Amino acid sequence: MTENRMSFRFAEEADAGLVLDFIRRLADYEKMADLVVADEELLRVQIFQEKHAEVLFVLEGEREVGFALFFHNFSTFLGRSGLYLEDLYVLPEYRGKGYGKALLCRLARIAVDRGCGRMEWWCLDWNEPSIQFYRSLGAEPMEDWTVYRLAGETLHRLARLDA
Repeated sequence: MTENRMSFRFAEEADAGLVLDFIRRLADYEKMADLVVADEELLRVQIFQEKHAEVLFVLEGEREVGFALFFHNFSTFLGRSGLYLEDLYVLPEYRGKGYGKALLCRLARIAVDRGCGRMEWWCLDWNEPSIQFYRSLGAEPMEDWTVYRLAGETLHRLARLDA
C-alpha cells in the first residue's frame, strides 16, 4: 500500500449508519455485541447534532477501512482538556498496514493542535495484540487506577437521590 492512498475524513451526519456498522464490528470483536443498543438515529443526534463526540475515518482509496470515535474530557490537574479515544477499529483485512498507527498519529496531532494536555483510552485486559501495539507507540498503562461505572438502573437510582 502506498502512503498517498491513505487519507482521513471526519464523519458527517449522513455517515451515521457507517459509524454504527464500525461500532457493531468493534463490539463483535470485543465479544460484547449484545451490549450495543445504539441505533442510527441516536448516533445522528448525539454525535452530529448535539456534538458529544467526533468520528475520524481512515480510508484506503475511497473505502473507509477504520475509524476512531473520540471526545474531549478535562484534567483538573493539568487545567486543560484532553482527548479521550472511545473506539478505535480497523477492518481485519486491513490490519498490519499502518492504518491503526496512522489513526493514532492523526488523533495525537488533533490533540496537540487543540491544546490538549493528554490523550487517553481504555483497552481490555485480554486484548494482547492491542496492548502490544499501544506500548510500541510509547503509551503506558495507568497503574493504581480502577475504572468505576454507574449505568442503567443503578445510575437512575442514584439520580433519584438528588430529587
